[in-house]
Amino acid sequence: MKHNITPKSENQKINYSQIFKLSQNMKTNILKTGSFLVLAVVFTSFTTTLLKKEIKVKESKITWKGYKVAGSHEGTINLAEGQLTFNDDVLSGGNFTIDMTSINVTDLETGDGKENLEGHLKSDDFFGVENYPQAKLAITNVKGKNGNFQVTGDLTIKGQTHPTSFNMNIANKTATANLKIDRTKYDIKYGSSSFFDGLKDKAIYDEFDLNVTLKF
Repeated sequence: MKHNITPKSENQKINYSQIFKLSQNMKTNILKTGSFLVLAVVFTSFTTTLLKKEIKVKESKITWKGYKVAGSHEGTINLAEGQLTFNDDVLSGGNFTIDMTSINVTDLETGDGKENLEGHLKSDDFFGVENYPQAKLAITNVKGKNGNFQVTGDLTIKGQTHPTSFNMNIANKTATANLKIDRTKYDIKYGSSSFFDGLKDKAIYDEFDLNVTLKF
């Protein structure tokens, strides 16, 4: 018995070339998807968590102390605002603004020279707070771990900016630091024996201390 085999029409013919191309495209897409997933996992593994901690200014404290041949004076100054930045638990940066108009003398009593010294420190002889009501510190580099850090930052006083370095310790949501500042770098030269002769016991030393306690 004869079987009649009808040839396939042009539309019915199997296009093996197209099937091959389709197969190759599927393999390529699968490889791309797999590569993307691998990269995503790797990227996630190395991603750190960046946290910004606002400083609680009312709970924080900055004290200062200046020295002269005949003794010293000390007081407080207020932090206007600030924040510390962490990569996971490691300090990585920070910015702070100090209210220079808040300079307060604590080692003299009212009526016994306190007002005069505060006024002099706020005058153009020293910090010129009428024209420069704020000082700023921006952390630019941090080294260290386990709560003990060596910090470098740009300190701006009276419109002039210079780098300063200090140690900062962080524990229990509290950061502490002691800074020694050379006032003459910021054009505060009043009473400085580095620039004026014959001051004798009226000379005021160039460096003053800032002791900082920050709560966050």
